[in-house]
Amino acid sequence: MSKKNRTTVLEGKKVLIVGVANEYSIAYGCAKAFHELGADVAITYLNEKARPFVEPLAKAVDAKIFAPLDVSQPGEMEALFKQIKKEWGELDVVVHSIASAKKEDIKGGLLNCSADGFAMAMDISVHSFVRMAKLAAPLMKNGGTMFAMSYLGARRVVPNYNVMGPVKAALEAACRYLAYELGPQKIRVHALSPGPLKTRAASGLKDFDMLLNQAVERAPVGELVDIMDVGFTCAYLATPYARRLTGDTMYVDGGVNIMA
Repeated sequence: MSKKNRTTVLEGKKVLIVGVANEYSIAYGCAKAFHELGADVAITYLNEKARPFVEPLAKAVDAKIFAPLDVSQPGEMEALFKQIKKEWGELDVVVHSIASAKKEDIKGGLLNCSADGFAMAMDISVHSFVRMAKLAAPLMKNGGTMFAMSYLGARRVVPNYNVMGPVKAALEAACRYLAYELGPQKIRVHALSPGPLKTRAASGLKDFDMLLNQAVERAPVGELVDIMDVGFTCAYLATPYARRLTGDTMYVDGGVNIMA
């Protein structure tokens, strides 16, 4: 986006976006929204295999920092925050948009989920956010906002969501407890719960096309949300206009969550 089309409501704010995989990623929608509102963006990529797909997207939003991050690898998260401290000295926003589970545990029901698979899903999808919050908080000298991405399956049973339902429920609880612990530092924490989106991660769910069709039929607005809807909701919550909102799970789903 050209500079003349950008606004300045978040001018100069430092934003870390974790989870961009391709142009359809929710994290990329967040990066585009923050960039459009004037923020400086840092973007991570999973590994060298992913880098060629993410690097052009980082350039498109003028990412000031572009660094590797595999939260399952010891030391990588610490190295990232060390780089952020060196280059920026501070941080205002963190967007955590990563989750993972073993394919067999996603495809199978919860009863058949392995112990090590459950632990892996919890570590990457939930505890990595807690670790990230611990590293980010000291850089949020004037307060800040942290976000994690959830889904309706955290609150209600969504067939075929399987192990990720309990995992996302844990993530939402973690957001509430972090909001409580970090509140005195003027750091706000939210879980965002988008409706079904055609992302690479979602494509691994059984009968996902059926889930998309059902969402369109049930949504009061009569259409699906897209990554920019999520991005601008995220960006709004990081502005002073939402300065006393924290600990909530914000649904960005066209109203699907209110329907019986």
